[in-house]
Amino acid sequence: MNINLELLRQATRQGVLQPGQDQRLWAFLAEQQAAHGSQQPAFKAAHILYYLGGMVAIGAMTLFMTLAWQQLGGTALFGIALAYAFAASLGVHWLLQRRLPLPAGIVAALAVSMVPLAVYGLQQALGWWAESDGGVPAPYRDYFTRIDWRWVLMQAATLVAAVLALWRWRLPFTVMPLAVTLWFLSMDLVPMLLGGERAAFFSDEGRRISMVFGLAMLAVALWVDIRTRRGPDFAFWLYLFGTLAFWGALSSMRSDSELGKLGYAAINLLMIALGAALSRRVFAVFGGMGVAIYLGHLAHTVFRDSLMFPLALAAIGLGVMATGVWWQRHEEVLGQRLRGLLPQPLRELVEARGHD
Repeated sequence: MNINLELLRQATRQGVLQPGQDQRLWAFLAEQQAAHGSQQPAFKAAHILYYLGGMVAIGAMTLFMTLAWQQLGGTALFGIALAYAFAASLGVHWLLQRRLPLPAGIVAALAVSMVPLAVYGLQQALGWWAESDGGVPAPYRDYFTRIDWRWVLMQAATLVAAVLALWRWRLPFTVMPLAVTLWFLSMDLVPMLLGGERAAFFSDEGRRISMVFGLAMLAVALWVDIRTRRGPDFAFWLYLFGTLAFWGALSSMRSDSELGKLGYAAINLLMIALGAALSRRVFAVFGGMGVAIYLGHLAHTVFRDSLMFPLALAAIGLGVMATGVWWQRHEEVLGQRLRGLLPQPLRELVEARGHD
C-alpha cells in the first residue's frame, strides 16, 4: 500500500488519528524516507541513472579493460588503481554528507573493484605473475572470463577490502563486489583443490564443490538477513550469487535417472516455496526456470508425441492456480499458523520482508 498525506488526512477524519497527528506522522515518514528510503532499489529515473552510470564506470575499469593498459606495466597499473580507489572513497564521503546513500554505495563498490587491479599490477611489478607460453602475462580482463586458481590472491584482497568498506560505510550495495568475488572464488578454488585448469570446474566433483559453496553463501545470506531484518537489505547480493553458484551447478549435473531428474524438480519447487516464505524473488525466478527445464525434459523425452501430456500439464497448471486462489482466501490464518512454527528471529524476518 502506498501511504500519502491524503490517506492520513482521511484517517484523521474517520477518527483513526487525532487532529494534528497526520501532519506529524507524515513529517516522520518523510524524514525516514530521506534517511533510509533511497537505499532501497526502485524503478525511478534517478535510481536507474545511478545504477547505469555506476555499472558503466565499474565495467570500464574491470571487465572492459583493454590490452593497451597491459603495456603500461605493473607499477603504473598499481598506482592508477590506488588513485581511482582513493578518488572513489572521497566521492563516497561527499555523497554521504549530502544524504545520498544509494549513489554512495555504488561509488564504494567502484572503490572496492579497483583492488584486484591493484593487486594484479603489484604482482607484475614484483615479477610474481606466471607468464603464458608467448612470454606475455595473462591480460587482466581474463580475471572475469577465465577460471584459474592463480586469481585467488586477488580475490582474497578484494574480500578484505569489501569487508572493510562495508564496516566503514554500512552501505548495502557494497555487498555486491563481495558477493561477486565469492562467486568467482567458488569457481577458481576448484582447480586448486582438484588440480588441473578449467576442466576441473566442470567435473562432477567441481559441480559438487560449487553447490556446497553456494549453499554456504546462502546460509550466510540468511544470517545477514536475520541480523538486518529491521534495516536496509544487506543480503540481496549474497542471495543472488549464492543461488547462482548452487543452482548453476545443480542444473549442469548430468543424470540418466528419471528419479534424479524428479528430485531436481522437487528442489526447484522447494526454492519457489522458500522464495515465497522469505519474500526473495531470486529463489522463485531460478526455481521457476528449473521447473521449466524439467517440464521441457518431460515434453521432449519422456512424453514425446504424447496426446495426453499437454492436456495433463494444462490441468496441473489450472490446479496450481486454483490452489493460489484458495491460499489467498485463507492466507492470513494459514500464514499465522506457519509462522508460529518458526523461531522468533526467522518469524520476524518473514513478517518484515512480507510487508516490504
